[in-house]
Amino acid sequence: MVKKIEKFTEEYKFLSNFYPCGIVYEGIKYPSVEHAFQALKTFNIEKRKEIALTKKPGLAKKMGHRIKLRADWEEVKLNLMEELIRIKFKDHEKLKEALLKTGDLELIEGNYWGDTFWGIYEGRGKNYLGKILMKIRSEL
Repeated sequence: MVKKIEKFTEEYKFLSNFYPCGIVYEGIKYPSVEHAFQALKTFNIEKRKEIALTKKPGLAKKMGHRIKLRADWEEVKLNLMEELIRIKFKDHEKLKEALLKTGDLELIEGNYWGDTFWGIYEGRGKNYLGKILMKIRSEL
């Protein structure tokens, strides 16, 4: 039987991109990976700073859904997500230790909002977020 973490909640909340952890990317400090990821959807530095200043990751996500996507977004989004998650676990030792403590458990970003790209919804999905986390964990 394969053991897994099926949701990034409670003791595994730190695996979520919404987890407050401070990420610096290209000189801008973001309150979470989610903030940084949404900001990187544009090359507009002012928009990025505006997203960085939002209090909650959910608001950053809403702002990211409203901005005009950079032309190469579909080609770069996976690599950018991996880069941001690398920064998260490199810059935050306690989070790195917590990730390593998950051992060889399968990490699944189970969700109720229908995301089948980054996670798993109703048993279906690509779970790219979980795959990135497991890749980084194996490299650490």
